[in-house]
Amino acid sequence: MHEEIQALRANKTWSLVSFHPSMNVVGSRWVYKIKRRYDGSIERYKAYLVTRGFTQQKDIDYSKTFNPVIKQETIKLVFSIVVSCDWKIHQLDIHNAFLNGVLDEEVYMKQPLGFVDSALPSHVCRLHKSLYGLK
Repeated sequence: MHEEIQALRANKTWSLVSFHPSMNVVGSRWVYKIKRRYDGSIERYKAYLVTRGFTQQKDIDYSKTFNPVIKQETIKLVFSIVVSCDWKIHQLDIHNAFLNGVLDEEVYMKQPLGFVDSALPSHVCRLHKSLYGLK
């Protein structure tokens, strides 16, 4: 969780702002995963901070949705090229890859559980970059 928070802070994912009752503030929660190596052994434990985007309101917190997904046909094509050219394939894990999405809308989130700023406990996070769970 500390690594995730450090990465979010380093990427300037949000800034703390005063709460106003007119704001629609989405919640957040922690999701935990076990990253495994190809042989099934544990590589590391991972914590993701995700938003409760289902509480976002259309035309207030977002205007359109975008979900970059690769098509299965594309993966098959790339693998067929790799096999036909006898290339090697490598796998890598991009840390915080989702954080590159800059937000155009004003989206506010409650401070993450366990990481509330003690000097500004009533402030909320104004998101500058996207987090998992947002629409």
